[in-house]
Amino acid sequence: MKKLLLLYFLIFVTFSFAIDNNKEVLLLHSYHKGYKWSDDISKAIEDKFASHGNIELTTRYMDTKRVLGNTYFDELAELYKTQFANRKFDLIIVSDNNAFEFIIKYHDVLFPKTPVLFCGINNFDKALLDENNIKEYMSGVVEQVDLENNFKLIHKLHPKMKNLVIINDKSKTGYAIKRDLRPIIKKYKDEFHVEYIDQWDMETLKKKVKNLDKNDVLLFVLLFKDKTGKNFTYKEGLKQVKSISHNPIYGLWDFYLNYGIVGGLVTSATAQGNSVADMALQVLNGKDIKDIPILEKSPNRYIFDYNELKKFDISLNNIHEKYTILNEPSSFYKKYTKFIVIVFSIIFILSIMVISMRANIQRRKKLENDLSNRLKFEKVLLDTLPNAIYYKNKDGKFIGSNLAFAKLFNITKQEVIGKTAFDFFPKDIAIKNIEIDEKIQKSQETDTSEIVLHFANLQMKYFILNKAPYENINGEVGGIVCIMDDITERVQQKQFLIQQTKLAEMGDMVAAIAHQWNEPLVELSALVQDIQTSHMLEELQTQDVESFVKSSMVQIQYMSQTLSDFRNFLKPSTKKTNFSVKQSFDDILEIVGKQLFYLNIKIDINYQKKNDEFVVYGYKNEFKQVLLNLVNNAKNKISEKSLENRCKIMVNVYTNNNYTIIEVIDDAGGIDEKIIHSIFDPYFTTKKDGTGIGLYMAKVIIEDKMKGQMFVKNDENKVIFTMKIPKMKKVL
Repeated sequence: MKKLLLLYFLIFVTFSFAIDNNKEVLLLHSYHKGYKWSDDISKAIEDKFASHGNIELTTRYMDTKRVLGNTYFDELAELYKTQFANRKFDLIIVSDNNAFEFIIKYHDVLFPKTPVLFCGINNFDKALLDENNIKEYMSGVVEQVDLENNFKLIHKLHPKMKNLVIINDKSKTGYAIKRDLRPIIKKYKDEFHVEYIDQWDMETLKKKVKNLDKNDVLLFVLLFKDKTGKNFTYKEGLKQVKSISHNPIYGLWDFYLNYGIVGGLVTSATAQGNSVADMALQVLNGKDIKDIPILEKSPNRYIFDYNELKKFDISLNNIHEKYTILNEPSSFYKKYTKFIVIVFSIIFILSIMVISMRANIQRRKKLENDLSNRLKFEKVLLDTLPNAIYYKNKDGKFIGSNLAFAKLFNITKQEVIGKTAFDFFPKDIAIKNIEIDEKIQKSQETDTSEIVLHFANLQMKYFILNKAPYENINGEVGGIVCIMDDITERVQQKQFLIQQTKLAEMGDMVAAIAHQWNEPLVELSALVQDIQTSHMLEELQTQDVESFVKSSMVQIQYMSQTLSDFRNFLKPSTKKTNFSVKQSFDDILEIVGKQLFYLNIKIDINYQKKNDEFVVYGYKNEFKQVLLNLVNNAKNKISEKSLENRCKIMVNVYTNNNYTIIEVIDDAGGIDEKIIHSIFDPYFTTKKDGTGIGLYMAKVIIEDKMKGQMFVKNDENKVIFTMKIPKMKKVL
């Protein structure tokens, strides 16, 4: 029940707050506050925005009924420029023609690139937007009085009418309506006579209205100023005419309703405001104003005053269009329509809720059974998997595991619950484990890491930990799930292959040692013969023996160091460390340098910075194995050339932001393009006695074990092997 109520509440809140962030809107009226047309537009917009508490509406009135002109517009622009210098509006709404013309003229100066919506615009011309380069920023609602349909309405409601008296003034709007009236008056000239009045003073007009025939009808358009120049408010003009009229009066604007007009197909300020407010909400919700078409058909409505209909006994039975009647006495239903609708809506909603709750209870029972069955299945499934699996809450405490994890640590599944990483892993691994868990819970991303565990039976196992966060039903991170993939056999197999490649290099290395030992053996031979000769001639002195021993030890130590280098090369690295690329090359050259010398092969090593050791992070001995493999491959390829055509080996070592890059280059000819993409494949070789694992294991060491990159390419007559090794890892 609570969840269902919460769901309805969330749906209500979602519709109530469709706009996500605070928005600022400027409403610019052509006229003054208190002018009903402007007030009704404001009220409609404010009512629409009221349910969106994050919209701040600022309203300004230009007061152009009283003041008008280019100088006044310039002064207003300067005022608004000062007022709004530190404000950024998301939308501008302009009401009526003067504000519309003002914003077109000053848009780029006051509100550059800000979208603009208009309403209440008479005689709208789309070309005006193109001419002022504002089309992409503007849309809105056109105000257009429907003169012809009002003529039809009046004729239908007053079939005996002989004379229609039209009252207008000489304002800008009045002139526009007069122009539109001409073809309509001509069209209805055979139905009734039309008398158009726009140049009379108020007293003369009142006398005319007072003496009209009882079947005559008035159409009150506008009267803000008479022939004498006297000004009237919209109420005053109509009020004076109404005060002496015995005939029904129709109008074109809704602000005359309740002040004496019967009604008509009126241009509604409220409808204009509602339409432009709907457009505004679309813009504020992110819709491009260019995608909102201009509403060129004015949202006019048939509205009538019940009191005037009754006074003149006017029946609306022949009106088939939808209409609204103001001031109509309410029946019980009409009076309490809202209450009745609310009551029935509540009953309907409660009925739906009861039905939904009943269905929900049945679904929940079914889901509980399905969930129970699924939990049992998943429990069996987890215990069947050979991989060790555990899961922890966000506090780092184990809340469960599968059977494989419990067996790995020789405990029961129940004993796993409540423990922490420190109960299963060494301290350093546990700390790292916790750091990774915290990182995963923050980023909500998966993570893969490697660990080595030593067990009580002196067994060492390698694992890949695949971790991912899981969410609770409320969408929050609940903790971590980890699958431990035992890769011990794979690691051992790789290590075996690495050792195989080392053994494959031993033939070349033994030859290198032979070259290394050649000179010290010749030197030792000469020393022995010299001491023998001295002894035979009885010239052997104590200092001669000491000199002999000293010189011999130098050669023997040199030979011993050669064997030590050879032994270190064969020894596998057990863990990643920071080590020097420069020192690795020095160690390799100690082994193969003399061999290269005797083969007349020159090797140049170019370091980006001479004093930089180029420290990287990985397995030192395996890395030296890769270097030796590449140098030996280049040496063997070059040695096939004649002595006079011997090439050289060139090595470039440099860095970028994350990697140390080593290029091993020889110019003994490129690799056939047909096979260059296969040379890193296992057991692929072009040598008769080759194993095909040297370059494969080199790539495995660089990419899998050291998380680097290795690739090869031809450059004309040269072959370039490139390695990218992660830089030194900082020790905290």
